[in-house]
Amino acid sequence: MSTDADLVPEFLTPAWLTEVLQREVRSFETKRIGDGLVGMNLRLTLDGDPSLPATVVAKLPSPDPASRGAGVALRNYEREVKFYSQLATTLDVRAAQCHHAEWDEASGDFVLLLEDLAPCAQGNQLTGCSVDEARAAVFEMAKMHGPRWDDPTLFEYDWLTRRTGPEDTAQLQGLWSIFLPGFVATYSKYLDADQLAVVTAFNDRLAPWIEGRDGPLTVTHGDYRLDNLMFATPEGGYPVAVVDWQSPGHGTATSDLSYFLGAGPLPEVRREVERDIVEEYAQAIEGYGVSVDRDWLWHHYCRDAFSGVIMSVIASQIVGESDRSEGMFAAMATRHTRHALDLGALDLI
Repeated sequence: MSTDADLVPEFLTPAWLTEVLQREVRSFETKRIGDGLVGMNLRLTLDGDPSLPATVVAKLPSPDPASRGAGVALRNYEREVKFYSQLATTLDVRAAQCHHAEWDEASGDFVLLLEDLAPCAQGNQLTGCSVDEARAAVFEMAKMHGPRWDDPTLFEYDWLTRRTGPEDTAQLQGLWSIFLPGFVATYSKYLDADQLAVVTAFNDRLAPWIEGRDGPLTVTHGDYRLDNLMFATPEGGYPVAVVDWQSPGHGTATSDLSYFLGAGPLPEVRREVERDIVEEYAQAIEGYGVSVDRDWLWHHYCRDAFSGVIMSVIASQIVGESDRSEGMFAAMATRHTRHALDLGALDLI
């Protein structure tokens, strides 16, 4: 029978922690936190120098071979380390303070030592969020997008995900074609006829969907959803903090915005508030001294409802299977396809 202690890699010792934290760590206790599908989070309770934080979070490769393989192949581990070491401090978004970041190019493995965000509580993709939580999450998103809005120096970060050329389009089309049959086999039982039809119809529109994107580029999260957000609790914590920076990109901001609102609030809640929240987002971005074309924003927000459809299809097939992962991807698939239908996204491609 495995325990949380069994998940600790051999290198993670008091001596190693002492070296990287530059303060004595005599011992530590370990507890796994969250359901990380591609990575694994361990809370380390530290004993040693009085100036040490009481706890830190160690983020490591997934112990599931399929999930670890996906994290290496898709460069998730590399990108997260480089986000914290090269990009995080240039943004206003609340991310965990990073105490140590290391990635091994030969093996693809990584380790991050991060600020423990407790007593914040993780959002829940299964249950959805309230209107107040959705507004807070989108306001925090603007603090990620705004500081580097249309910043040409972002092209210098060659590790950021981009969908800009024919090779990128072909790669995404290839992944979609490979994984669509498996997705349909598992998740069609959760979708009605219209939802399934919009997924299959998108098969021939994926390339023009990518090629039709335009407008300002900025830093994107790539997986900005409730399970990757931490919210304040009555005990305290930041209003919102953003975690899991495994898919940072250089792209259009509407991909994050539509992805979050498409599956964060439940559809009946989302329909009532999304216009207002999109406008509030635009105003927050303009607080950074830039102008946001409202027609462009809404048009691309509607088109980018398919960001969530793509994630539902591909990601559901490349991570380790569990009861929670199927439930989570079922919730995402049903909400994102409904979002695309509500906004007439297919007709905009």
